[in-house]
Amino acid sequence: MSDTATQIQTTPIKVRKLGHLVYEVSDIERSTKFWTEIMGFSVSDTNEFGMVFLQSTGDHHSIALVPSKKKERPPAGTGLRFHHLAMEVDNVDVLFKARDFLKARGVPIDFEGRRGPGGNTGVEFQDPDGYTFEIYADMDQIGPDGKTRPPEQFDRVKSLEDAVARPLPDTY
Repeated sequence: MSDTATQIQTTPIKVRKLGHLVYEVSDIERSTKFWTEIMGFSVSDTNEFGMVFLQSTGDHHSIALVPSKKKERPPAGTGLRFHHLAMEVDNVDVLFKARDFLKARGVPIDFEGRRGPGGNTGVEFQDPDGYTFEIYADMDQIGPDGKTRPPEQFDRVKSLEDAVARPLPDTY
């Protein structure tokens, strides 16, 4: 074996940000309304395949919808599935307003509060096809030392009110 083959290679890939999610939906019009009227995105483009591209940040698209010939997602437990996509908002005040807005419009909310690793407070909810999305604020940042919050500081809570009432320590 040559010396070159035994050297550990360092990847040249350094992702700057997550770019976009493209996913299949059962009703393109219903899902477009969800993303524009509920989530505040705007349509940036469509194509000849019926796809709808949505943006919220200046990038051409952050979400793209693909019309599916199937009218429902496969049942849970029948294979690998997309778990959720999380999107950052400015602060916890936005989460409170968003939670109330989503509830008032009948959007199913799966979770609100703080789960643990990352320390972020969030609201998880479903789109019209039952995919789970999250909006969150205040994600822990990892500095050059690579240190992360220890598990004893996770303080999992199941409401936005409890997350605010029980803030995490600023240092760890």
